[in-house]
Amino acid sequence: MKKLVFSLSLLSLIFASCSSSDDDVVTPPTAGSGEITGDITASKTYIKGTYTLSGTVRVKNGATLTFEAGSTITADVTNGTDVLLVEKGGLLNIAGTAAEPVVFTEKSKTAGSWGGIILFGDAPIVSGKTADGTPITTATSEDGTNIVYGGSNATHSSGSLKYARVEYAGKKILDGNSEMNGFSFYAVGSGTVLENLVSYKGADDGFEFYGGTVSAKNLISYGNTDDSFDWQDGWQGQANTNWFAYQTGAGNFGMEIEAKSVNNAFFPKVSNITLRRAPNTPTEAGNPTEIDAIQFKKEGNGEYSNVVISGYTNTAGTTTAVAVRIQEAATNTNQVAGGKIKMLNVKIADAATASWGVGATGFTVAFPDGNFTTGAATGAALTPGAWAIVDGVNLLEKL
Repeated sequence: MKKLVFSLSLLSLIFASCSSSDDDVVTPPTAGSGEITGDITASKTYIKGTYTLSGTVRVKNGATLTFEAGSTITADVTNGTDVLLVEKGGLLNIAGTAAEPVVFTEKSKTAGSWGGIILFGDAPIVSGKTADGTPITTATSEDGTNIVYGGSNATHSSGSLKYARVEYAGKKILDGNSEMNGFSFYAVGSGTVLENLVSYKGADDGFEFYGGTVSAKNLISYGNTDDSFDWQDGWQGQANTNWFAYQTGAGNFGMEIEAKSVNNAFFPKVSNITLRRAPNTPTEAGNPTEIDAIQFKKEGNGEYSNVVISGYTNTAGTTTAVAVRIQEAATNTNQVAGGKIKMLNVKIADAATASWGVGATGFTVAFPDGNFTTGAATGAALTPGAWAIVDGVNLLEKL
């Protein structure tokens, strides 16, 4: 009897299962939409879709914010200061692909309309020194949020950013001193992944590193009106490669390198660099007197290899265009003569452009043997795809 009951029950389940599966309707997932605003206090994933960013969105300590490939997030200058900020202990995961990047843009498509992406980590910085020479290991952010940054965890992670594009950022805060960039990295650690990122037509720097140990691969800084790449506070990322800058419209330096006037024993390394400037591109302030592909100042240093420089030439009113400028005597003495600046395999495409020059005060620059070499450099090598196309324009055409 028990066997019969079991057999009938089994048959009933089989028929019910077959009937149910025949009637099931599979509904494809819908694209996401909606507003992103306020503090992110619990982990959240935004599926592929179209979203708006409103105000200062803060990813708080312990929370993870994730964006799926193909998403577009749009800020709007008319609703105040929009910015995506990750506090120390928070994580940002952007999971774009070459074919489906995650795009952060602004409604009016006007440079300087929002604050871009800002990460805060827990890695070391050196923001200066006291009167007795003791290094200062914390600082206050210059983005208007006044967050104190600088830590002790060199391998700290702030998340993973892959195939992300930030457009029309670089907002200037109205206190006269604060500014935001396309991407701002404050004390970000080497556990953070930064790969295939684009900063497009912002009103300040494309990428700025404020100390920390993070490295970045496959970067494009295109049409940003201050510096394409900038750092300070003793940034020391060691595995950077494939950086491409194209300055057009207005722009200051391809790379601005400083270390808060601290003569340090560490430095970053970047390989495969292409720095290009469109003809007759003025500086941000319209001052044509310093057309520098790379400027070292305030004890900035580092090792840079396979570098292509073109377009940094004298135009009307300009007589001092150089590939590499050493801004002051202390940097020359401690970093150049001290062997802490290495420019290896540099190709300067413009015959009239001097290899190096000096700042306002005269001094002689003499790189130690082997620390400034020229050759048939090839520069950055980047894979094409939708991640590097904006409004139908392929940014890599200028590479």
